[in-house]
Amino acid sequence: MAHLNPYIHFNGNAEEAFTFYKSVFGGEFAAVVRYKDFPNPEFPIYEKEENKIIHISLPISATSVFMGSDVPDMLGQVNEEENRSKISISAESREEADKLYNGLSAGGKVEMPIGDSPWGSYFAMFRDKYGIEWMIDFDPRQHG
Repeated sequence: MAHLNPYIHFNGNAEEAFTFYKSVFGGEFAAVVRYKDFPNPEFPIYEKEENKIIHISLPISATSVFMGSDVPDMLGQVNEEENRSKISISAESREEADKLYNGLSAGGKVEMPIGDSPWGSYFAMFRDKYGIEWMIDFDPRQHG
C-alpha cells in the first residue's frame, strides 16, 4: 500500500518550523541539508541563502515522514495565506488527538476547535503559526 508523506515549502523559516513540529511530534530529524551542502553550478545560491534548508525530514511514524524546504529568493515567495491543501492526521486516541491539536495549533488560527463531529469522529481543523493547514481526526470506530 502507498504511504503519503507531506512536503511543504517555506519562506526561509523551514528549520524553525520543523523544530516546532519536532517539539510536537517528537523523534529526531532523518535529514537536515542546507543549500551550501549541495553546490550546483547550474543553480547558484546567494551567500545569504547558504544556510537555508534544501531538505529536512522528520519521521512521524514507521510509515510517515514529514518533509520540507526553504524556497530560494529567486523562485519567489510562498503565499502563506493561500488556501493550501490540509494535512490530515489520524490519531490513535483522543489523548493523542488533544496533544497534537494543542501543540500544532498554538499560536495559529483555529477554524474548528477539537471536539465531537457530526460524523462521529473527534475532529479539529486549523492553520498553524507557519500558515500550514491541519486536520486532526480520531475515529473511535477504527480504534475500538
